[in-house]
Amino acid sequence: MLTKKTKYAVKALMALARNGENKPMLIAEIAKQEGLPKRFLEAILLDLKRGQILGSRMGAGGGYFLVKPASEIMVVNVIRILDGPIALLPCVSLNFYQRCEECVDEVTCSIREMMGRVRDASIEIMGHTSIADLVAKEKELGGNLSEG
Repeated sequence: MLTKKTKYAVKALMALARNGENKPMLIAEIAKQEGLPKRFLEAILLDLKRGQILGSRMGAGGGYFLVKPASEIMVVNVIRILDGPIALLPCVSLNFYQRCEECVDEVTCSIREMMGRVRDASIEIMGHTSIADLVAKEKELGGNLSEG
């Protein structure tokens, strides 16, 4: 399941991507535009900055901005920065592997095999979907009518 934290992060990144010429945006602007809680958003944006997806500038004209093009920011990377593993079971995680405590034999575990396929499909989709793709799809679907 996608956590609220990651969903809010994606929405904030989309707001920044829609922001012309990658001008810095204040947290309050992003929160208002996307209907997100400002205090929670502050922590999320700091995590994205630590994850080298966002930069920030202080003072007049300051705020948060994308450090690379939205077309290069993949959803899978946002999830990994904020929530860790993509896999629903630790035994199929590529970056956070742990053997399941109750597992007798990983090689013959049909649940592990199925969850590996789920992980692969998730990574295939989210690893090839950028923030720019989501903004484009939103426009195609007629979304974000709050844009002025």
